[in-house]
Amino acid sequence: MSKQNHDADVAFIQALAELLRENDLTELQVKREYAEDDSLDVRVSRAAPVAAPAPVQYAAPAAAAPAAAPAAAPAAAEAPASDNPADHPGAVTSPMVGTIYLQAEPGAPAFISVGAQVKEGDTIVIIEAMKTMNHIPAPKSGTVKRILVEDGSAVEYGAPLVIIE
Repeated sequence: MSKQNHDADVAFIQALAELLRENDLTELQVKREYAEDDSLDVRVSRAAPVAAPAPVQYAAPAAAAPAAAPAAAPAAAEAPASDNPADHPGAVTSPMVGTIYLQAEPGAPAFISVGAQVKEGDTIVIIEAMKTMNHIPAPKSGTVKRILVEDGSAVEYGAPLVIIE
């Protein structure tokens, strides 16, 4: 790559960053074609200034209890309210921005529930990003202690999803 191409690429990336800031965008991705076998792929992103929604906890459903009933009392006994779930050593964080799904399709059983055993590599959630369903695997084997997101909600990059111990 010549010095001229390098300088032009730097100017191009700076212009994209400026566009991102001026239009209050969180992410921008472009591909610049130079020749048949020469291109530049650029992804510029920044942290969104919007506060993340409060995490929602779900308890393991009892045999006769409805599946969507949250149980806040047992979870409060497990961890103090002042603890940040993202700081927990067993926290699994979102690798991308998107919409999270706790089941493969509506009406299907959830991938995980509180108290469930998971093995490393098991799908724990799906994050839809740009019309693509991304299966998020468990980074380690263990027991699901908390589910911190609600099915169908939006998640940001790095947001805690579940805690596995």
